[in-house]
Amino acid sequence: MKLLILDRDGVINYDSDAYIKNLDEWRPLPGAVDAIARLSKAGWTIAVATNQSGLARGYFDQAALDAMHERLRQLVAEQGGELGLIVHCPHGPDDGCDCRKPKPGMLQQIAAHYGVSLAGVWFVGDSSGDLKAALAVDCQPVLVKTGKGLLTLAQPLPAGTLVFDDLAAVASQLIH
Repeated sequence: MKLLILDRDGVINYDSDAYIKNLDEWRPLPGAVDAIARLSKAGWTIAVATNQSGLARGYFDQAALDAMHERLRQLVAEQGGELGLIVHCPHGPDDGCDCRKPKPGMLQQIAAHYGVSLAGVWFVGDSSGDLKAALAVDCQPVLVKTGKGLLTLAQPLPAGTLVFDDLAAVASQLIH
């Protein structure tokens, strides 16, 4: 199985320090939906692991989050692709869970769902928390310059981190 794991906010869709709270605020980044569809059609399974502490903070509810993810699935399907498992951490930063990145719980959940080892699997994110989560489960850390990526790039990166302009560039690298 060719598995690719993506962060959501800042990788697939525009991010906001005020949180993405509803379907109207959820807007895909240029080329991101097309990249997911192209990867899917090329035989890749695409999973998403996203921190969504806005749930714990009361900024939006599960129905609003589900609507955003359904829209993403629909947009990918309209381009002939398929999006795999989407997992999210609903907890706040101080809740002590094992799923909130940089903890590896969501990535382990994806591995268990697909029955695969994560060794060498690319995890594409835009933050140091994404990169640390990748390293915790032996994934290949991949940073995109979208979202918080440029801020993250200004900090020391884990050894071996791959850097791309955006998700479309990642897709182009993986589809030969």
